[in-house]
Amino acid sequence: MRSSLAPGVWFLRTFSRDSWFRGFVLLLTFLIYTCYHMSRKPISVVKSRLHQNCTELIKPINDSHSLNDTTWCSWAPFDKDNYKELLGAVDNAFLVAYAIGMFISGMFGERLPLRYYLSAGMLLSGLFTSLFGLGYFWNIHMLWYFVLIQICNGLVQTTGWPSVVACVGNWFGKGKRGLIMGVWNSHTSVGNILGSLIAGIWVNDQWGLSFIVPGVITAAVGVITFLFLIEYPEDVDCSPPQHHGGPDEDQDNLEDPGNGLYSNRESGLNTATRCSKEPCEEPSAISFLGALRIPGVIEFSLCLLFAKLVSYTFLYWLPLYIFNVAHFSAKEAGDLSTLFDVGGIIGGIVAGLISDHTNGRATTCCIMLILAAPMMFLYNYIGQNGITSSIVMLIICGALVNGPYALITTAVSADLGTHKSLQGNAKALSTVTAIIDGTGSIGAALGPLLAGLISPTGWNNVFYMLISADILACLFLCRLVYKEVLAWKASLTRNRGYKEI
Repeated sequence: MRSSLAPGVWFLRTFSRDSWFRGFVLLLTFLIYTCYHMSRKPISVVKSRLHQNCTELIKPINDSHSLNDTTWCSWAPFDKDNYKELLGAVDNAFLVAYAIGMFISGMFGERLPLRYYLSAGMLLSGLFTSLFGLGYFWNIHMLWYFVLIQICNGLVQTTGWPSVVACVGNWFGKGKRGLIMGVWNSHTSVGNILGSLIAGIWVNDQWGLSFIVPGVITAAVGVITFLFLIEYPEDVDCSPPQHHGGPDEDQDNLEDPGNGLYSNRESGLNTATRCSKEPCEEPSAISFLGALRIPGVIEFSLCLLFAKLVSYTFLYWLPLYIFNVAHFSAKEAGDLSTLFDVGGIIGGIVAGLISDHTNGRATTCCIMLILAAPMMFLYNYIGQNGITSSIVMLIICGALVNGPYALITTAVSADLGTHKSLQGNAKALSTVTAIIDGTGSIGAALGPLLAGLISPTGWNNVFYMLISADILACLFLCRLVYKEVLAWKASLTRNRGYKEI
């Protein structure tokens, strides 16, 4: 039995065209996850405000700090020499909770209505993001408060990714999935950019508003989600998408025309028609171990662990790196760091386009990861020599680092969640997405933690750690790249055979 229609959808049914509704769902889910990422970003911008050198500032008359205290304007408990470790603990509280919660969240997402699940998650995420900022107005200086808020926020934010990928996967088939999801996945970078710009407005004054404003926006979009999200095409009498069409399926279609793309399409339409006329038994949700058995899930999950380690280290520590190394102000460092996300938008679209054209998801990811390693090395050594070189290097690094991350968490997750071995059971989408992104989130937790521990020994060592993680991400894809190369060779051989005939 499908989910009940959202209250705000009744008037949309008059425009019941497949393409219109697909565009609407794509736009709404884009907005939803933009808000999720927007609410995560302010902490990276505010870090440079929580601990800063106060020697150039005028101390208030009634200030009780000693004359030699250079951190009197910092926010306790981050005003001590161990501030990097404390900030790393705050980051890690969110990321560890997110990683743990993600493995559970996917299974809830398969069993609960996505509209209710997403709406509740956004409302709670907005609440906890705002509570972090209220610590400024309530004059809270206890580490446990900020850590506890981050843990709660990390848990509720796991409602987002499996749900939006499952929803988009319900509406879009495999044909142009890489390009469509590459464009759609720019919500990650757009959210980071908006979060940085909004946080930058208040970072030097009332930094609490840097959290409260994104939190209120996120909660408001949660209400919109409850009113308008459409989970399945069948809910508004649209035809379901075709989920298969890769090289293996194409080869089967050549050998047996009766099982080709048209018969798949007709089968999907017949099923939808039959289910609309009489009750159909819903496919059961897949188990955790069953999802792990899908070919490619383990390899892409481990690759994403290290790819996300690199991406999230940049997400949480890039503004502070620019602030310390290039000596920009906190606002300027936050604004400049958005260029990394601009590169991420470009990289996600390019990765999706190439992988659609070549039908080689793993090969596309591997090549971009290989190119990312020397570019990160160059950025660390020459990226701060001038504003022009910094801009160019940030965009290139963002494209090469976030391109594979975007492709794996979107098109690859949707491909595997609708894999032909599931025999049409799309109930695996949310669980597979949660496994892949949950494994990646372990890396997302490790990256900022390691950066916090290593950065006191020098930023060069942080970049060496990132380059090593990037290389490890490539190695986990070697078997899949080999299989894709064999598939290409077999395809070329078949094509030459047909030409000779």
